[in-house]
Amino acid sequence: MVKNDEKILVKEFGEKLKKIRLEKNLSQEMLANDADIPINQIGRIERAEISTSLTTIFKIAKALDINIKDLF
Repeated sequence: MVKNDEKILVKEFGEKLKKIRLEKNLSQEMLANDADIPINQIGRIERAEISTSLTTIFKIAKALDINIKDLF
């Protein structure tokens, strides 16, 4: 049960990130550069291939110029 809940959470987080990124007219590469994280990591997060760290989430929120809570 917990595993399914985790998968859902990671998927929803990725979808929310993609929605906000597109609203700000940023490519995955632009966001990765602004957040100072590997270029392929944004795509992997958006596709729910990985569960990312709180530190990375903070960097992404800062690069998007949003409050971290807006990603959830």
